[in-house]
Parts: sequence; C-alpha cells; structure tokens
Amino acid sequence: MRLIPIGVIHTPFKCKKETPIQPFRSKVVGTVEVFKKYEEGLSDIEGFSHILLIYRFHKSRGYKLKTKPYLDKHERGIFASHYNRRPNQIGISIVKLIRRDKNRLIIKHVDMLDGTPLLDIKSYNPFFDLKKGIRVGWYKNVMKAVAHKDI
Repeated sequence: MRLIPIGVIHTPFKCKKETPIQPFRSKVVGTVEVFKKYEEGLSDIEGFSHILLIYRFHKSRGYKLKTKPYLDKHERGIFASHYNRRPNQIGISIVKLIRRDKNRLIIKHVDMLDGTPLLDIKSYNPFFDLKKGIRVGWYKNVMKAVAHKDI
C-alpha cells in the first residue's frame, strides 16, 4: 500500500509536548496547504463548518499495542485509544473550517505537528457522521471530566 500526501498541515507546534491532547479544547489556528494539483478537489468545501483531516503521524516511530491514556489510570489497547504510536501511524482530527483561500484552508482546533503530511480531507456531516446509541467504552468513566466547549 502506498499513500501519497495531498498537502501539508502547518501549525505552531514543533514537538509533541506542545500539542493539545484533545483538539476540541484547542483554540489554536493552523493552515492546511493542499498541493496545487489537488486544489480543484476543494470546490464547495466552503459550505462546511467542520472537516475531517486524515494525516500521518510523521514524527511517531514504532507502535505500542497497549498504552495508558492521559484520561485513565489503566493500560488500554491501542485501538481503544487515540494514541499516536500506531501500526500505521494514521491520525484523524475534526477541525473547524474558518475559510478557504485558493489551495489553503484556515482551520481551528489543531492538534497536529507542523509539517504533518495530509493524506485526505472529508467533509463533516452530522447526518452521516453522528450516530445514535453510541457506547464509549472505558471513556464513560472519565467523560464528566471533559467539558465539550466550542465544538
């Protein structure tokens, strides 16, 4: 399998320690630079308030099948977490689209490192993406500690 980046995500974060743990808490603004040859694919994106960014954790090395999430005291399986050291090192974030300027998207709620390779963009649509009857596994024990603001 070979994935080819379609752009680069620019943020103020140069190292992992600087990045917010959860993007909805981040008020930080970044830029998605879509390579010119893919610019036509951005047609009509301005009508969406939020987009999904799919990217590669380019600074992550190796993987761990168990991790202790920051919200919990117990080790959890990597596939039951959002931890970045994953077998395929792919990340997904929902960000707020502020505006488009040709092949650049100005976004809010960034939690990725500067220079992150962008693999894909998808429009966020709550009619398709928001599900009913959701179970949140081990997160249910810690959700009260997380205040959802400005999503």
